[in-house]
Amino acid sequence: MTLPSAPRHGQIPRTGHRRSFASLRAISALILREMASTYGRSPGGYLWAILEPAAGITLLSLVFAAAFRSPPIGISFPMFYATGMLPFVLFSDVQSKAALSLMFSKQLLAYPTVTFLDALVARFMLNLMTQLMVGYIVLTGCILMFDTRVSPDLPVIITAFAMTALLALGIGTLNCFLFTRFNVMQRAWSILMRPMFIISGIFFLFETIPDPYQDYLWYNPLIHVIGLMRRGFYSNYDASYVSLPYVSGISLVCLFLGLLFLRRYSRELLNS
Repeated sequence: MTLPSAPRHGQIPRTGHRRSFASLRAISALILREMASTYGRSPGGYLWAILEPAAGITLLSLVFAAAFRSPPIGISFPMFYATGMLPFVLFSDVQSKAALSLMFSKQLLAYPTVTFLDALVARFMLNLMTQLMVGYIVLTGCILMFDTRVSPDLPVIITAFAMTALLALGIGTLNCFLFTRFNVMQRAWSILMRPMFIISGIFFLFETIPDPYQDYLWYNPLIHVIGLMRRGFYSNYDASYVSLPYVSGISLVCLFLGLLFLRRYSRELLNS
């Protein structure tokens, strides 16, 4: 019997490289497939997917600006609203798309070269890029159109977007398992998310909430990422309540549990 020869000195086995390249190709193909199937049906395609939510947020900013002329911080209500709404929309959209990854790509996952991780990463990356473009358009538009008098701190703003994306990935990965395994969880999550629009600090500052409700709201991770985003635009806003370890801890725990359960039950979920 001939034994397989050991790799020569300095030679790296190529199995891992082939697998990485296959995953990269699968992720790219899944991204292009979703762009064609989701955005290719509407006039303007992917461009419209960026402009539509950007226009919606801008319109809501103008409507609320007419009703609330004096924002809790700064002098421009559209800017105040946008700094709260954009992290919320990014989280809501990216986590919901990631949570439906298995359902969306179920037929393709029958091929051995496509894994549940490829489908998850593809949907996460595509929708994250879309929401980042929306955020860039809305924030730039607010600064150019209104007298905002903000002082953007780019590292803080990037950190806020990164923490929101990590939170969306973690919760979306866990929900990807829960939604696929338990049908009722998708409806339960939809009900849970409805009041989040009101209690996540989009229209108010965390410091203005009286005790004991302030203590309860602190456990909402969206309060922290929205507060961090506003710290990045308003130099006089400290947002001392923001805890990055808390948001990171929730995100990483959910991500670990989601990947663990998906790895264990992925085949059963696909065959159900």
